[in-house]
Amino acid sequence: MTAFRVGITKPIHPAATKLLQDAGLAVLQADEGQPIADLVGHVEALVSHLTDRIDDALLSQGTELRLVANVAAGYDNVDIAAAQRRGITVTNTPGVLTEATADLAIALMLAVARRIPESDAQLRSEKSVNWRLLPDSMGLDVTKQTLGVVGMGQIGLAVAQRAIGGFGMTVLYSGGSGPAAATAREIGCREVSLPTLLAESDFISLHVPLTDGTHHLIDAAALRAMKPEAVLINTARGAVIDEQALVEALREGLIGGAGLDVYEREPAVTTGLLDLRERVVITPHIGSATSATRRQMSMMAVRNVLAVADNREAITPITAARAAGKDVLR
Repeated sequence: MTAFRVGITKPIHPAATKLLQDAGLAVLQADEGQPIADLVGHVEALVSHLTDRIDDALLSQGTELRLVANVAAGYDNVDIAAAQRRGITVTNTPGVLTEATADLAIALMLAVARRIPESDAQLRSEKSVNWRLLPDSMGLDVTKQTLGVVGMGQIGLAVAQRAIGGFGMTVLYSGGSGPAAATAREIGCREVSLPTLLAESDFISLHVPLTDGTHHLIDAAALRAMKPEAVLINTARGAVIDEQALVEALREGLIGGAGLDVYEREPAVTTGLLDLRERVVITPHIGSATSATRRQMSMMAVRNVLAVADNREAITPITAARAAGKDVLR
């Protein structure tokens, strides 16, 4: 009997690869730079990354493909409709990266507000502490300020809990339903419309999935609606923001700053954004980049593979409702 074959587009945590091998599955690991098309026609399951474009043309080559296990909470890199038409299950890794991503959202908020990268660069340049009552890199208060959470899912709730418990912030939120939103209301978060959130928040943190409805949700008009000293944080998906409009808003001083971990055209980053150094902090999509979290993500993807290989239901399948953005799992 031929072993169930699994293609891995890019390396995952070694413990997860070993789990597949110990289960007797045939593991095909793509070489660096090797096209995914070289794998997809020869496997029953594909373990993909968020940087892999899994479109209809690619899926059409997977004549025996039964599963795409995406090692990410998001799944906008996969054509879900095309997969469903072909009877291919798509899974993701929700939940396990909640805490790490929420930590980074708060870290970005603090880094922008207190101008940490600029202060670090200044001290390294001057090579001594030049204390002044009114320094050039004067920061913004975080404690007791108002945080607006756009998308009250698991990560949005984790950010809200940190903001309330750690900094005594008032938290507004827009979008989201289910247990996370219910818990948010229990701890004092207030649901408002997006226009109200934009107008009243000192910090805005984005936690919505990328769908047709959230693409460029934060556009030029939304940026103009924000407070002039408000700080925008994005650890969700880059295209939720119109990146060029953000660059122009930052250049013109329409908002106070931005902390970004995701970008509209990854792996590319808008040149104008790279040029901005004051109250702008950018990180290379590291929201879930802790050793424990990346291991958990790899293991969850692999457990989905093992379930399907054993003719059981996948553990975290993308349903039609989730694909349509009717719930918020980010």
